[in-house]
Amino acid sequence: MSDLRIDYGNLAGLVDEGRKDKERSDARRVRLRGFPMRLARWAGFIVVLAVLPFFLLIRGGVFAYREWGLGTWPALLLAALLTGLLLGGYAWYLTRRFGASRGVRKVVIRAAMGLGFAYVGYGLVFIASENVKSDEVRAEYARVHPLLRLGASALILVDPQSVVTDAGRTREDYFLMGLAPNEASLHFEQETGYVHALDLRTNGRPEWRNRAVELAFWALGFHSLRHVGTADHLHVSLRLPE
Repeated sequence: MSDLRIDYGNLAGLVDEGRKDKERSDARRVRLRGFPMRLARWAGFIVVLAVLPFFLLIRGGVFAYREWGLGTWPALLLAALLTGLLLGGYAWYLTRRFGASRGVRKVVIRAAMGLGFAYVGYGLVFIASENVKSDEVRAEYARVHPLLRLGASALILVDPQSVVTDAGRTREDYFLMGLAPNEASLHFEQETGYVHALDLRTNGRPEWRNRAVELAFWALGFHSLRHVGTADHLHVSLRLPE
């Protein structure tokens, strides 16, 4: 009788190894199929983190100004402080995550908070000549309410082709445009000492972009309205405290 025998133990091992290879292959395919979704989630998360400081600064300032009745500068200072703390929190988390020393963490946190305050100063005093219709409008821009200037600055940062076409007006300006003066216009200097409205160019721009700008200002707490006076434009205003 023959002594030939089959080692079924080795055969079972081969079957198990083949099953494991198939499971690993299936897992890789699942991970690859899920990669676009994970990438989209991470991109969305990064966008939220990038937008949140601007939202807190501008929307928070508008809320404190209109709903809490804080003055212009107290509302702006409160919003700037909260934004600085948020940026400091970002820096603290990142430096801690990457194992930076305590000294490095302090420097980075202070730099992040300083960057927030620097942006506030920049947004209040600077607007490029290509972002205003004329030198006259650029001179009027300094009379616009600080919170509205910060809103326009954030818009220009995202959309560098934005153009402010009008800011402060006088009754004579309405007559020159062939319009009756609107006594309730927020383009006039208000009791705060500031102009509370500005107009943005819409002609020659994609309609989706105009609509996005309108919704963005609305989300930041401003009143935004597309209308026609002497020309099609987007009117953005900061209403007075209630």
